[in-house]
Amino acid sequence: MTDISPQVAVACSGLGHVHRGIESWALDVATGLRRSCVAVTLFGGRAAPSVEPLGCLPRAGPAAIRLAQSFRHLGGWRYGMGSAYEIEQASFAWNLWRRIRSTHDILHVQDPLVAMLLEAAHRSGLSRARVLYANGTGEPAAVMRRFANLQLLTPQAAADWEPQRPATQKRFMVPNFVDTDRFVPGDRAAARAGLGLPPEATILLCCAAIRRVHKRVDWLVQAFAAARRPGDGTMLVVAGGREPDSDTIIAEGRALLGDAVRFMVDVPRQDLLTLYQAADVFVLPSLSEMFGIVLVEALACGLPVLCHDTPDFRYVVGPAGLYRDLSQCGSFAAALAEMLTDRRYATLAGAARPHAVSQFSEPVVIRQIIEMYRGTMQGAA
Repeated sequence: MTDISPQVAVACSGLGHVHRGIESWALDVATGLRRSCVAVTLFGGRAAPSVEPLGCLPRAGPAAIRLAQSFRHLGGWRYGMGSAYEIEQASFAWNLWRRIRSTHDILHVQDPLVAMLLEAAHRSGLSRARVLYANGTGEPAAVMRRFANLQLLTPQAAADWEPQRPATQKRFMVPNFVDTDRFVPGDRAAARAGLGLPPEATILLCCAAIRRVHKRVDWLVQAFAAARRPGDGTMLVVAGGREPDSDTIIAEGRALLGDAVRFMVDVPRQDLLTLYQAADVFVLPSLSEMFGIVLVEALACGLPVLCHDTPDFRYVVGPAGLYRDLSQCGSFAAALAEMLTDRRYATLAGAARPHAVSQFSEPVVIRQIIEMYRGTMQGAA
């Protein structure tokens, strides 16, 4: 990579006990780097395949919840201890610092508090690792300015940040990726049989945390109910992590749609492939994402995508997307009805996998990541 041949740490506090985009990102990056013979160690909060567990106070555990409640009364949000997730990150960061402070040259991370704490340690001379923070959680400018090395995931995000970028900050635009040799179209009939889904239905799939805020799964349910006609052979499948309001959304969806909706809670990522292969269309109801790995997974499996019309989504989904205003239930329902005609989703499907492979496959993006590491290490003694 460089004359220094850096040792890379990829870290994520939720690895081993949480399933979401950051955990998928960390695992994919470490796996891709290993295949490219980069010296990398993957660190997580708990034991998992290919992960070196460091331990932490998991956000769903009683200790983190109690500490967050206690610190909240003491203004904990001011110093990064105001939520159970921040408690998890702080406890993980301490163990991570002890493990990598003298052994690694680069720390690549998306957890914001972990990144801030290790950046402070590096600037104070207490840690050798240069922090490369990938802003996958949409942190505000006050956080992004703290880092000497910043990765943004879309051209629009990079352009928006440029006027605010500190003069000494190295800014990189490198997207996320998926293993397009693993996420492939498959036998739709067999996939549906394995999942117990109707063989002849037209299936819309959504993979997102089952929650109202941001993911807007309740809006999707309402729009689908308005778009479908009794007996039209359409079905909505929602697969995602459980959230505090998930049970209410699931109950509302079943009351409104009956057998025309299927909710699948906490599906492991390794089982998502069968879901993609069983579906006809992928829909993402959120109005914004920093990237959206599920979009590329769906594209790689040959699924056309319905999503909100933003520059970031257009960059990720490309020619395989139907872009409409999903902010209102009426326009959302109209977009679903438009996508469900054979002319729309069948036509768009042909562009899905070629776009994913050419833009967001592992070989394409890992080359960019390695070049980013070179830039991060430039000027190192």
